[in-house]
Amino acid sequence: MKKIFQMIRRLYYNETLRYLAVGGCTTFVNMAAFYLFCDVFGIDVTLGNVTSIVLAILFAYVANKMFVFSSKTVGARETFFEFCRFVGGRMSTMAIEVGGVFLIYNVMGYPKMAAKLATQVLVIVGNYFISKFLVFRNRKEKAEQEF
Repeated sequence: MKKIFQMIRRLYYNETLRYLAVGGCTTFVNMAAFYLFCDVFGIDVTLGNVTSIVLAILFAYVANKMFVFSSKTVGARETFFEFCRFVGGRMSTMAIEVGGVFLIYNVMGYPKMAAKLATQVLVIVGNYFISKFLVFRNRKEKAEQEF
């Protein structure tokens, strides 16, 4: 039993695995919102895609800040700038996702959910590197300064 707890503990402390878990939840938020906007509410695919991505970005910021990178910001100003870096980075992968869905769905003629899923791999990988190296990059430096 002790080995099982040790294995679970190692998995929990693995940043990449935590990111993949949060990324899976973010992808679920994105896909579920996309389905609701497009298939339930009948919104245009591109508008539904952009709106679902915005909701996923908001969810992802909070989840990544708290559970993946354990980012500690001091004050509203620092949090605001961290959030702006996060959104700025996510805008680049949003362009990949919106452009990819448009290309795969409108030009190539594949189903919209297949197009949305196909873009997610690139988006998740890109977002990890953006978050790790551009947004939450100074968290270790701050932790070291506290000791």
